[in-house]
Amino acid sequence: MSEGYIRRDRDWHPPALHTAYKTSVMRSPRAAPLSFPTSLGEETGPVFGHDMLGALDNDLITNFAQPGQMALGPRIIVQGRVLDENGRGVPGALVEVWQANAGGRYRHKNESYLAPLDPNFGGCGRVITDAEGRYEFRTIQPGPYPWPNGPNDWRPAHIHFSVFGQAFAQRLITQMYFDGDPMIWQCPIVGSISQTAAIETLIAKLDMTQTIPMDARAYHFDIVLRGNRQTLFENRQEGS
Repeated sequence: MSEGYIRRDRDWHPPALHTAYKTSVMRSPRAAPLSFPTSLGEETGPVFGHDMLGALDNDLITNFAQPGQMALGPRIIVQGRVLDENGRGVPGALVEVWQANAGGRYRHKNESYLAPLDPNFGGCGRVITDAEGRYEFRTIQPGPYPWPNGPNDWRPAHIHFSVFGQAFAQRLITQMYFDGDPMIWQCPIVGSISQTAAIETLIAKLDMTQTIPMDARAYHFDIVLRGNRQTLFENRQEGS
């Protein structure tokens, strides 16, 4: 591990194998992980610029909609900061998001949930952090949905995040949940995380100071890349 990065605390992160989360049985490694020093390429790239973004990339309410139309569902703003292991903002980080619609259905050819598709909602977007590591996007609050893990397992409402920091060593894929959702504590994926404090880092807090009256509520979600309190990786021991 490069001396430039703080080593991850594996007790903070969930194990790769958690039998209640059935998919992890096939995904988990069969041998102990090996540690290698990071390469120069991993520590210096990638670099993203705002010229790669479209005008509506951070507005999931309209970026897939027909002219004059909008996505259906409770409108929200999600905003926060991408931070490094020492609490400093990470500028120029690419934040990509994808999610189900308000009925809990993804726009994907293999989707099996019978909830209706929203013809004006694509479910994905992206934004690049500013000089202080801040990001913001508009979307609708996704719905929960059943999944074939157990006889009656449901995923709580969530948004997927993919973050590229200042180097490939700061790549993170994670999920954001919503403050006050009781289904978080019943989810087998969340159940793989042993520490309540760690789970709480994945829960966005309602921020009424940033709401738009008569329009959209706001949620605050900070993301930490690497370090002892890194935002949790998606049930994996490899990666950021």
